[in-house]
Amino acid sequence: MKRFLCLLAVCLPMLALPAQAKPISWVDFQVPYESLKYALERDIETSEQEKHLSWIDILAVAACRTGGKCGLASVRKAAQDLSGDASPEELLGSLYQYYSYYHQAYTAALGGLVGSYAIEKDGVWMPTYGLKAFSPIAAGYGYRHCDDFGVSRSFGFQRKHLGHDMMGSLGTPIVAVEGGVVEAMGWNRYGGWRVGIRSFDGKRYYYYAHLQKDQPFAPGLAEGDLVQAGDLIGFMGRTGYSDKENVNNIETVHLHFGMELIFDESQKECNSEIWIDVYQIVRLLASHTSSLAKTEEGWKRLYPYRDLDQEPWSPMTA
Repeated sequence: MKRFLCLLAVCLPMLALPAQAKPISWVDFQVPYESLKYALERDIETSEQEKHLSWIDILAVAACRTGGKCGLASVRKAAQDLSGDASPEELLGSLYQYYSYYHQAYTAALGGLVGSYAIEKDGVWMPTYGLKAFSPIAAGYGYRHCDDFGVSRSFGFQRKHLGHDMMGSLGTPIVAVEGGVVEAMGWNRYGGWRVGIRSFDGKRYYYYAHLQKDQPFAPGLAEGDLVQAGDLIGFMGRTGYSDKENVNNIETVHLHFGMELIFDESQKECNSEIWIDVYQIVRLLASHTSSLAKTEEGWKRLYPYRDLDQEPWSPMTA
């Protein structure tokens, strides 16, 4: 029954989408951290106003004007323009022909990161609106990182690095950035022990790799499970680069974190997968970390979490 519900969670949003002759096949995500942060702040501060400015709308307008570069000045201008009465089509003129592409691309990359959620503190559920996705590294654990997307890799064959490496300490708790369904779990010769989680809307596939030897996964986690954003899914390690399971063949302890965009199911598990550079997104998520504690009963979240956009919820029944 649990897996049936998981299947529905992924498939129903896809069935609701209008048919498209040709899905997006390429995305070069170049939005800087400062622009993401500014657009996010405008989204949050106007969330209860009559004219709510969606950060995706802001970024899409800016991208049309800059060819996807989205510098901070262009994002500020887009937000200012959208706060008026003019529509994106009126604001962009001939550039509006690119709006659908950027809006779809940014919705796929960012659509599940902002919205309504609630956390429990001292027995009281506190609903709020804002950044509801979490850093993949649990609160209180340090890490180092740089923008290494596209760097050459040679194990198995010459290829590009399609993820983001976050270096830290062995055993660092790794959490789900966003809620979704565990689609893949186990050993991969490149990623070692890894977990793959599909977002509830089906558009994002999160890949967490090189997890810890001997104890890679959160206790009880299994393929088909539903996870909430911020839930423990595993522990940082250096497994991988081996056909033999449970082998440490990576020199540096780190998490390989990747995001694949899926506009059509034919793009999954193929030679034309769409992986994007998530460095700037990871920088944004650093401001929102999930607090965990290890107790005699095992790991637990200090502040239980509910995604209010994904499930029926009320403080009386939670």
